[in-house]
Amino acid sequence: MAVSVERIARISLNAVDPDRLAAFYETGLGFVRDGEAEWPSEPASRLFGVTVERARVVSLRLGEQIIDLVGLTPQGAPYPGDVPGWSPLFQHFAMIVSDMEAAYGRLSGVPGWKPISQGGPQRLPASSGGVTAFKFRDPEGHPLELLAFPAGGIPEIWRQPSSRNVGLGIDHSAISVAETERSIAFYEILGFRVSSRSHNRGPEQARLDGIERPDVAVTGLSLPGRAAPHLELLCYRTERDHTTATMRATDSAATRLVLAMSDPGALARAYERLPAHRVSPGPVIRPDGGTEALLRDPDGHHLLLTADA
Repeated sequence: MAVSVERIARISLNAVDPDRLAAFYETGLGFVRDGEAEWPSEPASRLFGVTVERARVVSLRLGEQIIDLVGLTPQGAPYPGDVPGWSPLFQHFAMIVSDMEAAYGRLSGVPGWKPISQGGPQRLPASSGGVTAFKFRDPEGHPLELLAFPAGGIPEIWRQPSSRNVGLGIDHSAISVAETERSIAFYEILGFRVSSRSHNRGPEQARLDGIERPDVAVTGLSLPGRAAPHLELLCYRTERDHTTATMRATDSAATRLVLAMSDPGALARAYERLPAHRVSPGPVIRPDGGTEALLRDPDGHHLLLTADA
C-alpha cells in the first residue's frame, strides 16, 4: 500500500552563497523572496547524515511553487562540471514561461549562467509535445529549463493571461534514471502514478540537451490531484551511466524533492518502509516543530519527507 505523500511541496538546492544565487533567480528568472530559516547544528547533522555546523535556508517563489536555496557549513563538493543529461547526477526543474523570447531575453541580460542547449531555445516536434525549451546552468552549476507550451496546447494550470511575470511557475523536476520500471516501482510506494509517457529523439532534442544523438524515454509521474510540480523520469537509451549517484547530502549536486506528508505518522511509516533508502538515521524534528527525514531513490536522487506538527 502506498504511503500518504500529498504533493511535491518545493525543490531544495544546496547553494554556496544563497543570497548571491537568490539575486540571480530574482533578476534573471522572476522569482521573489518567500522567507528565511536557520537550522541548528544537531538537527541539521541528523537530517543530512553528516556533520553540519549551520544550515541557512533562503526560500524563493515563482507563481505558486517554491524553491529553497540551502547554505551549509561546511560546504560539500561543488557541482561537478558539465554533467550530461544522461548522468545519474543530473536533476533539473522546468519553469513555465508565457513568452519564451521575453524570458530568454531577460535571462540573457544577467551574467553568470551557462547554456546547456545549443543555438538558443529549441522548438521540439509534435511527437515531443511541440514545446519550446531551453536548458542552462545557474551560476553555481545547477541545471534548469525554460519551457513554453505552443498556442492551443497550454495546460489549464498554466493559462494565466493576467500574470505580470513572464515566469509562471515550476512545471516539473526531471531526474535521470537507469531503469524506468525500477524507478516507477519505487515512486509508486510513495503514491506517485504514471501520468504520461513520451519518447524524445532527433536533432531538436540533441540541441536542447547538448547531447549527440539522444534517445530518451520520458515518463511523467504525478500524485493524486496532479498539482504542479510533477516528476519526470529521463531514461537515456544511448549514452548512459548506470552507476548510482554517490553524492553526499551536502554536495551541490544533491538537489532534493521535498515531499509533503499528511502528518508525522505518515512520514514515519514511509521512513520505516524504505530502510535501504535512508540517509537520515531517523526522523528529525525541525526548529518549528515539524518533522523531516531524508531518503535516496534507487539512482541516488535525494528526497526530503516533511510533515507539519
